[in-house]
Parts: sequence; C-alpha cells; structure tokens
Amino acid sequence: MTFRHPDFKALGLEAAPECRFEPAPQDTTLPDGFMSTTNFPTYVHIGSQWRMPEMPRMDSHLVWEPSTGRLLIKEFRLIRQGDLVAVATKEDGSEGVLLWDKGFADETDATHDETFAFMASEVSREKPVNYGAIFDQFLENRGPKGNILWVIGPALVHSRGREAMEWLIHHGFAHCVFTGNAVGVHDVEAALFGSTLGMKKDGTPEVGGHAYHMRAINEVKKAGSIQALVERGAVKDGIMHALTVTKTPYVLAGSIRDDGPLPETITDALEAQGEMRKHTDQATMVVMVATALHSIATGNMLPTFCTRPDGRITEITTICVDQTEFLVSKLKDRGTHQAFGVVTNAQDFMRLVQLELMARI
Repeated sequence: MTFRHPDFKALGLEAAPECRFEPAPQDTTLPDGFMSTTNFPTYVHIGSQWRMPEMPRMDSHLVWEPSTGRLLIKEFRLIRQGDLVAVATKEDGSEGVLLWDKGFADETDATHDETFAFMASEVSREKPVNYGAIFDQFLENRGPKGNILWVIGPALVHSRGREAMEWLIHHGFAHCVFTGNAVGVHDVEAALFGSTLGMKKDGTPEVGGHAYHMRAINEVKKAGSIQALVERGAVKDGIMHALTVTKTPYVLAGSIRDDGPLPETITDALEAQGEMRKHTDQATMVVMVATALHSIATGNMLPTFCTRPDGRITEITTICVDQTEFLVSKLKDRGTHQAFGVVTNAQDFMRLVQLELMARI
C-alpha cells in the first residue's frame, strides 16, 4: 500500500507548538517527562516544520542535534549528558510530537466485522497461509530491490533447512542473518562431520557424535575464525560458508549457555544489540524462523515501516515461522503487531520457499 503522510492542516496542527527539548542530566539518564518512541511513523515539529527522525524504533528517545541538524532516535543506553531529549507526554501533535498510525490504512471498507465468525483468530495452524503473497515479497525484495533480514534458530539447521538457507543466500534472497552461537556451531559441524549434535541427515545418531559440535568449535579455534576455515577449504558448504563467500553480513549474538563460543560470536549483549541495530535500520523484509528470543529482540528494534532503495516508504514485511502459535502471539504482544505468522516446522517452510523461488527465477 502507498504510504500517506499526515495532512497537518486537516488535523488542526498548523499552529501546533514546537516540540520542547531538555538536556540529559547525565549519561544514560533522561530528563523528566521524556518522550518514549513506538514503532509507528513519528513526526516532530521543529524549526517550523514537521520532521521524521532517523533510525526509528520502539522504546527509545527523540534527540535533537542543533550542530548537525539531525533528529535522531537513540536507545536509553546511548544517551549522553547534554543530549537534547524530546519532552512530551502526548502523541497527538499538541506538544509537537505526532504518532501516525494511519499511513498504510486502506480505504474505508463498506463491510463490517461479523459479531460471530469461525476461524477468527489471527494465527492458527488450521488457517490457510497465503504463500503466494510471501513468494511475491521475496521477489520484490531480492537483490538490490530490497534488504531481506533473516533471524534463524538452530532448529532450522537440525531439521535440514540448512541447504535451503544456503541456496537463498547464494541467490540474493538474504542480505543479512541474525542468529546465535549454536547455528554457527552446528552448521560448521554439519560441514565437517555431516551431523548436527551428532544426528545424521536421516535422523539416526552418529557413534560418538555427542562430541562433534565441540570438535567443530575446536577446528574453528585452531583456524582462528570461521572465515579462515572456509578460506582454507575445510568448510565447503552450509550457511556460514555461503555467508562468508558471498560477503553477506551476519551477527552471531551470544548467550549464557554458549559452548566455545566461536570467535565470531559477540558475547557482550549490548555490543551485539548495537551490531544488530545497524542492519534492522536497513531491512525492508524480515523473516524469523524457529527462534523466540532472537525474534522478539529483533522485533523490538524494528519500526513498522522502511524507506526502500527507490525512496518509497513501505511497510516492513515481517514473517514469523514457528511450529506453534505461541511465538507469533508472544512477538505481537511485545509490540511487533505487523508480524504475519506461519505455523509450520522450519524444514517444510524453508524447502517450500526454496523450491518455489527456484521455479520463479
């Protein structure tokens, strides 16, 4: 849908006051009455004009830089003493800040919701999935036309969605990947030993396979990095191989229970968040598969909209894939209301997407 900017005259905001800014009293501390952002488009009245800030995301704060003329959205942890922070408690424009949630609203529908209806829940394994629309979005965002961000969990590797992910990376359907240490470890394990957590492709256990993921970590440590292991030819396939040879950026964000971890894994949570933020700002489509914590973390960094390479403002297509309805509902409850849920297992989704896109390109 075409994005519509607000008509400030029609909204009665021509004479609205400019937004008030006050300096932060110290690092990572906000002035009283600070404005907390949402993931909707936001407009700030400043310098006699309504402006949209840079780097939008929820649970952050509007900062004005007079020296550069920039209007930014900064996370709490990045606020520095003296930063000019927007002070407003209303989002209707009356205090110089307007939250605009009607930018993608459809024309008025002459029909109305029925009081009683079957299959009325948003997400259900019983409801049909419009896969055609999903495939169209992949094609619309492929290569230089967009920026597809993947957020994936280890179930994708264990359930044999690995080959499909590898193909998608090589064919322009992945511009960045967010995941944790486990995906990197088990993908390298699969490349070196043909198993993940000691499980072979046919689902049977490998003798002594329980130690294979630790052996995989050790091989990476000996080489110095995943990239070095790829460059010397020891890792010839898989997700990490595809990311390395195509120079596709990725973020491995660590957790408490990580084995190793791999040299590329960022163990500082705030540093990992900062690296992820660089890529969520560029995303035009996000696909989350079989990972609760990474999906919710990414969702919290995403606005509902993006500026595409051709300059258009569009909604960010956000797809969440899991074998239960729980994750999609949890994601929506945490503010990512635009997420579209697909209730199925990772292998089926990945293979279906790969086969369909293979037929279309």
